[in-house]
Amino acid sequence: MARKHSMPPFLEGVVTPERYESWLGRKAAAHVKRDRKRGRAASVSLYKEAIHAAVVLSGGKDAYTGEHLDWARIGTYDNDESKAGRHGYKAQHALLPTIDHVDAGASEASFRVCAWRTNDAKNDLSVASFLELCQRALEYAGFTVVSPGGTKSSTGKDH
Repeated sequence: MARKHSMPPFLEGVVTPERYESWLGRKAAAHVKRDRKRGRAASVSLYKEAIHAAVVLSGGKDAYTGEHLDWARIGTYDNDESKAGRHGYKAQHALLPTIDHVDAGASEASFRVCAWRTNDAKNDLSVASFLELCQRALEYAGFTVVSPGGTKSSTGKDH
């Protein structure tokens, strides 16, 4: 049986093509449902393509932290166990790959792959707002944040 989506090399031997396709379909359907509630036109097939492209582009890593994701865990998260296990259960799934809307307000499907923990922290923030939040937290903790461009930050401090 021919598959519509080729397995990214980093998933070979980690998950079966069937499991990947199932995960891809569930993620696309969940994002379509959410976006339609927000009044956007969305289709599962278009979202599957956009999510698959994000997976391939990720190289198996979190788009925001560069951490290697635990792809063997896709399709294993259980909401009931999460409620019962609370923080301990969620901590076990910190590097579970998930899909993030690059900009929750965007009209087009644009996704990145990141860890469940990262997505939870970013929530509906834009990438720029998320990075500003991370910078403020690091600076408050005493770190110096230096950007590649050496520009002034939104907090008014040199990078």
